[in-house]
Amino acid sequence: MQTAVIRIFNAAPERELAPGEALFLTADRVRKVFLVRAGVVLLERVTRIGGRILLQQARAGAVVSEASAYSDSYHCDATAGPEGARVAYLAIGEFHDRLAIDPGAMHGWAAGLAQAVQAARLRAELRSLRTVSDRVDAWLGAQRALPRRGGWQDLAAELGVSREALYRELARRRALGEA
Repeated sequence: MQTAVIRIFNAAPERELAPGEALFLTADRVRKVFLVRAGVVLLERVTRIGGRILLQQARAGAVVSEASAYSDSYHCDATAGPEGARVAYLAIGEFHDRLAIDPGAMHGWAAGLAQAVQAARLRAELRSLRTVSDRVDAWLGAQRALPRRGGWQDLAAELGVSREALYRELARRRALGEA
């Protein structure tokens, strides 16, 4: 997120989240906007059959609830990642007021939303592809690099494939000298 947007959270209260602790749940009334200070906050949607779809892994500097800043209720669940998280928060009205009086923050906010739309479109494109190989190719074609070994699980979630399927594809590419 833009530095100007992060600036409006200066002196905002903070909250520590234990691993897996919910920050908010789908359909909760939007009362606050959150900025991740440390750790990771996972945004997920639960399917009708109980599966979970990862929408975002918000890391330090990311506004977590940007898609709900102009909604009555949150559209997904937000929970702390496996190592917990620390977030700053502003009441929704205060957040809007701070944006309104800071043109740099408002511009940064708009730019961040545009980037989020682009990322969502890429994610949708990736998940529309049939094979893991096609998804990895598209990921790399979008000027992305394969993460280090410890980040493969996150990439699998981003691509919408199992860890095992991604591991098999990366092993196949290594064997062919492609990775």
